[in-house]
Amino acid sequence: MLIDTHIHLDAPEFDPDRDAVIAAARQAGVGGFVVPAVEVANFDRVAALSAAHADIRHAYGIHPLYVDRAGNEDLDILDRRLANGDAIAVGEIGLDFFGPEFDRVTQELYFVEQLKLARRFGLPVILHVRRAVDDILKHLRRIEVPGGIAHAFNGSRQQADAFIAMGFRLGFGGAMTFDGSRRIRSLAASLPINSIVLETDAPDIPPAWAQGGRNEPADLRRFAEVLAGLRGMSVTEIAEATGRNACAVFPALGSG
Repeated sequence: MLIDTHIHLDAPEFDPDRDAVIAAARQAGVGGFVVPAVEVANFDRVAALSAAHADIRHAYGIHPLYVDRAGNEDLDILDRRLANGDAIAVGEIGLDFFGPEFDRVTQELYFVEQLKLARRFGLPVILHVRRAVDDILKHLRRIEVPGGIAHAFNGSRQQADAFIAMGFRLGFGGAMTFDGSRRIRSLAASLPINSIVLETDAPDIPPAWAQGGRNEPADLRRFAEVLAGLRGMSVTEIAEATGRNACAVFPALGSG
């Protein structure tokens, strides 16, 4: 089964046609969606989506690019939400050291505290990792969590192996569809198949055939076709393997 392990279905870009977008994805063979929150302000929206659709599950977390508008009370709210037991993961959390004005201290504070919550509640994490792979790994070695997904993975093979050794899967999506993404495509082709999951990150990271447009969950089928071509496998085999991997990370996906 095709599972989109990272999609922001609550994003305003989908407000005009959200139901049609979901229906089109199902028609394309997508059987499950994981919608991570990015800040306390959208906790209710992601929860409402999964309450309305049996094939949508959600996660709660504070994204590194949103920590500048969070406070200590946000961590308390996150703690209470996780205690409710309706989320399948803590996410989207992580570090982003790409921009010129990133606040390393604040990002790391929120990342560490959210890792501690994931450890306490026994939940996997959905990681945002940009220009910060080694820093992420450093914190994961210190605060062990029940695995998760390194979303939109773009690190080295050595870094990939480090995540895999910790029980993580690696997310591949739109970037893999570009011929010029040689490192990503090489990893997608050569990593153990049981370490790979598919994702869109829709509406972001549009594929090669939709540059300048909106990424959509229905594209996941074509992502599976690209991965199948890179690995010399059938699309059915890719769907079964990546779906199985997603359910291994998020056991609750099989119970909804």
